[in-house]
Amino acid sequence: MEISGAELFVKALKEEQVEILFGYPGGQAIDLFDALYGQNEIEVILPRHEQGLIHAADGYARSTGKTGVCLVTSGPGATNLVTGIATANYDSVPLVCFTGQVATSLIGNDAFQEVDIVGITRNICKYSVTVRDRKDLGEIIKKAFYIARTGKPGVVVVDLPKDIQRALGEDTYPETVALRGYKPGSTAHEGQIKKAIGVLAQAKRPLLLIGGGVNIAQGQKEMKQLVESIGMPVVTTIMGKGAIPTDHPLYIGNIGIHGSYAANRAISDCDVLLSIGTRFNDRITGKTETFAKDITLIHIDIDPASISRNVKVDIPIVADAKKAIELLLKKTSRLDCRDWLSEIAGWKEAYPLKRKSEGLTPQGILEQINHSFQNSIVVTDVGQNQLWTTQFLELDENRMMLTSGGLGTMGYGFPAALGAKLGNPDKDVIAICGDGGMQMNLQEMATAVVQELPVIICIFNNGYLGNVRQWQQLFYQKHYSSTCLRYRKQCEAQCSNPGSSCPPYIPDFIKLAESYGASGIRVTRSEEIEAAFQAARRNRSVPTVIEFMIAPEENVLPIVPPGSPLTEMIMDSEMEEVFL
Repeated sequence: MEISGAELFVKALKEEQVEILFGYPGGQAIDLFDALYGQNEIEVILPRHEQGLIHAADGYARSTGKTGVCLVTSGPGATNLVTGIATANYDSVPLVCFTGQVATSLIGNDAFQEVDIVGITRNICKYSVTVRDRKDLGEIIKKAFYIARTGKPGVVVVDLPKDIQRALGEDTYPETVALRGYKPGSTAHEGQIKKAIGVLAQAKRPLLLIGGGVNIAQGQKEMKQLVESIGMPVVTTIMGKGAIPTDHPLYIGNIGIHGSYAANRAISDCDVLLSIGTRFNDRITGKTETFAKDITLIHIDIDPASISRNVKVDIPIVADAKKAIELLLKKTSRLDCRDWLSEIAGWKEAYPLKRKSEGLTPQGILEQINHSFQNSIVVTDVGQNQLWTTQFLELDENRMMLTSGGLGTMGYGFPAALGAKLGNPDKDVIAICGDGGMQMNLQEMATAVVQELPVIICIFNNGYLGNVRQWQQLFYQKHYSSTCLRYRKQCEAQCSNPGSSCPPYIPDFIKLAESYGASGIRVTRSEEIEAAFQAARRNRSVPTVIEFMIAPEENVLPIVPPGSPLTEMIMDSEMEEVFL
């Protein structure tokens, strides 16, 4: 039986058990949308912008473990996906993105809404391809899903010319696929595991560093078992946070430029570091030349290109994180870390993360979330809101955090939260955004309302692009260049003194939410936090915006100055520099 390419496309999605597709139609994708019309197995979600669309698919994929699927038209529809493709790919999120394309006879002729999306995305995704022959369509889609979800997960772009969508061909969709040279899912080399265990057994100050690879491999349960089996202290990257419960007695905290004193001190003073599922980017190493230079480093990662790329590794192990942890569990024995743990406990007690006890603070808001939302998914945007959340949000098997860790994409949080809610309708979903990032994709308020998604959107409103402003305050003589969101033309050209006389904020987030049909609450005092969350929870079919009016110059501390090693941190609000 012969069917059109568009009909085979829909058949393929059903074979891949796609339940939700995030799509935005256009002239070069209209046949695909027509083929989707009237079927009941795949729910098509229409966000209001392609960037919001792909972030929603990203949030759906991260929170469910399934592959997110996008469908957009050619040209601007495709290019509007680009930031989301890079965002997801940096964090190893499995997405398959279908883009409409002009007919094959027009490709390369500067046709209307033609772009070379394969060329544009080649360096920011795992694989991208244009289908040029109808007979290859089924196999290419099968390969796309296989590549996206296996090995180190990532993004695959499939470009579908209009004539391929309309051409008739066989209705068969392959059950399996084989790719020469692509052998994902490798098991850890037992000899290297044995070597690593031998080094750990001799260590006086061992430390375990957990990266996002453990969460991606869904190895949290095994990770906790391993930690408790060997009794070794643990630190995490931002993406690795939650791989073991944050209240676990062996958990120290996050490392990195906004890591805790004790965590940064531990990774600087350990003698053997066992790292699983992180690529050691500069945000966690500080000055790379000084990071872990006198220790024995064991690095487990599924991507061989990540090993020894940023820091020199002594024992490399290429493996899926979960499989490696399972092997370690079978072969390791308990280590004697009593003196080392006692030393770390002293650092934690002497230099805890700062928690202000008075006023409306991000810390106070997050503590209320910890108290009120046990079964929840918290999605951050990027900026100070993200950093405070990674410092103070408590995570366990019931509470998950999603964030753009690798690319650091402002505008990610709100639409990703919508995707998470679509994938997890029984969980509370909370988006934490800054006032700057919220305005990058706030059009998705319409999506949340029409889809009846009761997401709680917390806006930390300080009137600034806060993270950049903080750097300007600390390292650029308080030159608040282009970071004040209250700025009007009548303001002084050079202003570093926000105060009560500043112009009114634009927009009024409460009125904006209400204009979409959502609910809005403004909170100005700490005593109002709990009541605001309780009111938001009563909204079961519409989103609620809670605008928290926080201090304009609230800072995220501690911070490692740019270009400095982790052993140099600015610790508190007096900006007193502490050298360890």
